[in-house]
Amino acid sequence: MRTLLFLLQKEFRQIFRDKAILRMIFVMPILQLVVLPWAADYEMKNIRLSIVDHDNSPYSQELVHKITASGYFLLNTYTQSFADAMHEVEEDRADLILEIPPRFERTLVRENEATLFMALNAINGVKANLGGAYLRTIIQDYNREVRLNWVQLPRFNPETRIEIVPSNWFNPFMNYQYFMVPGILVILVTLVGSFLTALNIVREKEVGTMEQINVTPIKKHHFILGKLIPFWILGLVVLTVGFFLSWVVYGIVPVGSFVTIYVFAAIYLLAVLGLGLLISSYADSQQQAMLISFFMMMVFILLSGLYTSIDSMPEWAQLVTLLNPVAYFIDVIRLVVLKGAGLSEIRQQLLTIIGFAVVLNAWAVFSYKKRS
Repeated sequence: MRTLLFLLQKEFRQIFRDKAILRMIFVMPILQLVVLPWAADYEMKNIRLSIVDHDNSPYSQELVHKITASGYFLLNTYTQSFADAMHEVEEDRADLILEIPPRFERTLVRENEATLFMALNAINGVKANLGGAYLRTIIQDYNREVRLNWVQLPRFNPETRIEIVPSNWFNPFMNYQYFMVPGILVILVTLVGSFLTALNIVREKEVGTMEQINVTPIKKHHFILGKLIPFWILGLVVLTVGFFLSWVVYGIVPVGSFVTIYVFAAIYLLAVLGLGLLISSYADSQQQAMLISFFMMMVFILLSGLYTSIDSMPEWAQLVTLLNPVAYFIDVIRLVVLKGAGLSEIRQQLLTIIGFAVVLNAWAVFSYKKRS
C-alpha cells in the first residue's frame, strides 16, 4: 500500500510539473467545451438564395418576402434570367435557385395550383438538403395562407383539414446545445482517459525509466494502478469542470441525478484507461501512440451518435457501434441530462461498459506482461 501511495505521489508530481499535460487536461477541454457547441449547430442559416421571378405579381412578391423574412435565407440575386442565377451557383455565390414561372398568380387563382422550380447546389449535401427542406416548408405555409384567404366565412370549406399540434418532450425548445454539450463532454473525458494515459506510459519507455522500474521490487499491478488512478481522478475532475461550464455558459442542469452520471463515468473511465494502457503496450514511441489514438478517436467520434443518429447509419455501421464505448456514454449522459434517467434505466449500458472495462484491462495487463 505504501508503494502504491509513493507511486501516486510521484505521478501527480510528474503531471503537475509538465505544463503541456496540464494544458491538455484543463485548458483544452475548457476551450473546446466553450467553442465547439456554438459551431456544431444543427440549424442551417445564411443560405444564399437566388430568385428568378418571371411573374412579378403581388403573389410572387409576397412569397419572396415570406422566404427572406424567415431568417434562414439571404437573398443573393432577384432576377428574371435563370442563366444569371445559374452563373451565381457556378461561381459559388448562391446555394439555391427558386424559379417562379410566368403567370404564377394567374395559374394559382384559376387552376388552384401552380408549379415552382427549385435548383440546389449539392456540393454541400447537408446545406442543400436542409435548405431545400426549409424552402419547401415555407412554400407549404404560404400555400396554406393563400387557401385560407380564399375561404370567406360563412362559406363552407370543402377540404378536410387536419391540424397537427407538436409537443417536444425532454427538450421542448429544441435547443441543440442541450443535445450537443453532453456529447462533447464525453469526448473530452475520453481524451483524458485514453489518450493521455497512453502517452504517459509510452513516455516512460522513451526516457528509459520503464526498464529501471521493471528491475525494482515494485509489483506490476502497483505500477499499473499508479499510472491509471491519477488519470481516473483527473477524468472525473474534467467531467466536473465540464458540468460547471455547461451550467455557467449554457444554463444546462441535468434533470437526472449526478450520482447516476458519476457512477457510470467512473466505470467508463476504467474502460478507456484500459484502452490507453493497451495502446501503450503496443506503441514504442509517443508518436505511435498519438497516431493510434487519433485513428481510434476518429472512429469513436464518427460512430458515436454525436453528430449523426446511429439509427440512420447502415446496418454494418450500427454493428460496429456496439463495440464503441463512447456511443454508450453519450447515450447515457443524454438520457440522464435531458430525460432524467436513473441507474435502473441505463442498466444495459452499464453492464456493457463493465464488460468493456474487464476485457480491455485484462487484455492490456496480459499484453503488458508479455512485452515487458
